Amino acid sequence: MLQFRASIVLKELIQTSPKRSFSDIIRHKKTLPNAYCFSAAYRDDRISKLKIVYNGIPFIHPLAGRRFMCTKTDGAIEPTEPVKKDETVQEATTDKKAGILPSLEDLLFYSIAEGQERIPAHKFITALKATGLRTGDPRLKECMDMLKVTLKSTADGVMLDRHLFKKCVQSNIVLLTQAFRKKFVIPDFQTFASHIDTLYEKGRNLSGGLVADYIPQLAKFSPDLWAVSLCTVDGQRHTVGDTKVPFCLQSCVKPLKYAIAVHDHGTEYVHRFIGKEPSGLRFNKLFLDEDDKPHNPMVNAGAIVCTSLIKQRAGNAEKFDYVMNFLKKMAGNEYVGFSNATFQSERESGDRNFAIGYYLKEKKCFPDGTDMTAVLDFYFQLCSIEVTCESASVMAATLANGGFCPITGERVLSPEAVRNTLSLMHSCGMYDFSGQFAFHVGLPAKSGVAGGILLVVPNVMGIMCWSPPLDKLGNSVRGIQFCTDLVSLFNFHNYDNLRHFAKKLDPRREGGDQRQQTFGPMDYESLQKELALKDTVWTKVSPIECNEDSSTTVVYRMGNVGDGNLN
Repeated sequence: MLQFRASIVLKELIQTSPKRSFSDIIRHKKTLPNAYCFSAAYRDDRISKLKIVYNGIPFIHPLAGRRFMCTKTDGAIEPTEPVKKDETVQEATTDKKAGILPSLEDLLFYSIAEGQERIPAHKFITALKATGLRTGDPRLKECMDMLKVTLKSTADGVMLDRHLFKKCVQSNIVLLTQAFRKKFVIPDFQTFASHIDTLYEKGRNLSGGLVADYIPQLAKFSPDLWAVSLCTVDGQRHTVGDTKVPFCLQSCVKPLKYAIAVHDHGTEYVHRFIGKEPSGLRFNKLFLDEDDKPHNPMVNAGAIVCTSLIKQRAGNAEKFDYVMNFLKKMAGNEYVGFSNATFQSERESGDRNFAIGYYLKEKKCFPDGTDMTAVLDFYFQLCSIEVTCESASVMAATLANGGFCPITGERVLSPEAVRNTLSLMHSCGMYDFSGQFAFHVGLPAKSGVAGGILLVVPNVMGIMCWSPPLDKLGNSVRGIQFCTDLVSLFNFHNYDNLRHFAKKLDPRREGGDQRQQTFGPMDYESLQKELALKDTVWTKVSPIECNEDSSTTVVYRMGNVGDGNLN
C-alpha cells in the first residue's frame, strides 16, 4: 500500500495554511529539519524514487544543506538514477492544476493494487467484504452498477486499471474510503466476526428447552435451527447459521409498534394509556397497575393497548400496510413478510388474549371509540409478521443508530421514540427474566416465543439471535447464552466502561489499542486531508533510513496545497 511521509514541520504548515502556496513553504526552508522524507512504498518491498516537482523544480533538491529525499520504512538503497530536468519540467507542465493531496480514488486504488497497474475486480470485492460492507448495500448501488457495466466494456471482463477503477468508485468514494481506512465503528471487522462465529458454535452445542406449542404453527419449527445476524451502525454485516429462514416476530414486534406509536403521538399521549414499570408477573396475566393501566408495552395487556393507538381512525387493512411500510424502512427494505397461517393459528388459540381484551375494555383502558375485537385482530396480525435474522438485525441497528437506518441513511424513528423504546426494552423486554438480563447483559433486548431475541448495543450495532427452543420463562435458550457470552467477551454491558473496571475486549478500538475518534459521514475534502496528513501516514524517518533509499521512478506533481490529483 502506498505510504506518504513528509516533514512534521511541513505537515504543520500545510495543516495551518491549506491554501498557502508551496513557494511560501520553500522560503521558510530553514525551519525544515534534516532527515525527513516523502516516499511511496509498496508491500512487496519495491520502492519508487520520488521526484516531487513544483514549477519545474524537484522538491528533493538539497536546500541550504537540508536534504529531502525519498525513502521506504525498512532500509532501502540510495537512488542512483539522476533526476532529469527536462523530464521534471515536462511532468510539471502536463497538469498545472495538480496538487499535493492525491485523490481519494487514487489512494484507494493503490492500497488495493499493491504496486500493480491493474487489479482484478474480484480482488476489490473481496477487500470490500473484509470491511463488513456487502455488495448489495443500497449505498453502494451506483458503484456496483458501474462496475458491472465497466467490466463488460473491458477485453477480459476481469481487470481494471486505475482510470476504470476511479470511474467505478467515484460515486461512493467517501463511504469506501472510510471502510478501507478502518473508520467504521468496528475497525477490525474480520477479527470481530471470527469471535462471533466462535460464540455461535458454542451456542449450537447447547441442548435443552422446548419449542412453543401453544400456537400450533410455532410447534412445526425444528429445534435445531440456530442463527445469529448483526448489523453495525455503519452498515457492516455478519451472519452465521440459518439466517435466511423466515420466522414470526411474535413479541419482538412489541417494542417496534411502541416506537411507532411514540413517533406518531409523542410520549405523553402514549403513556396516558400505558405505564412504564416492570410488572413482576407473567407476560399474559390479567392484571393492571394501581391506575388501572397496563404496566408497560412489553406485556400482552400493554401491547394490545399500544396496538389500539396506531392509526386510530383507519381500518385494519390500512393500519397493517402502515406498520409493514414502517418496518420495511427500519429493515432497509430487506425481507419483511406475513404468515397468514400463523395469524389464523394465533386467532384460533387466542382465548387468553381475548380475555385480556375484554378486561381492558371493562376498565376503559382503550381510547374512546375503539373496536376491541378489531384491535385484537390487528394485534394477532402484527405478531404474525415474518422477518429473517438478517432483516431483523437491520431493524435492531436502526434503534442502535438513533432511528436512522444504517444501510439507507433514512430517518425512520424520532430520537424520542428510540430513547423510550430502548429504556423499556432494558427494564421490561425479557419477560420475567428482565431483571436478570439487565444485571448480567446490561443491554436493551426483546424476546419472542418464536425463539428470537432482538438485542441492541446503542451506538454500535443491532443483533438478532434466533433458535426456537425456549426456557421455562419463554426466552430462547441459545439466544440467552449467546447474549451472555457476548458481554463476557466484549465490553458492551452498559457499565463495563466505568473507570477501573475489569478489562474486556473493545472491538471499537483499532488493534485493541486506541479508540477511533471519528465515525459517521465525512465530506470528500476533509477526509482527503485527514488521510494525507494524519500522523499514522506521515512519519519521521531517521537519517540512516534516508541514506538507504532505492529504485524505479514514480513522479508526483505538486501545486498549491488543496488542489490535488495523483496522475
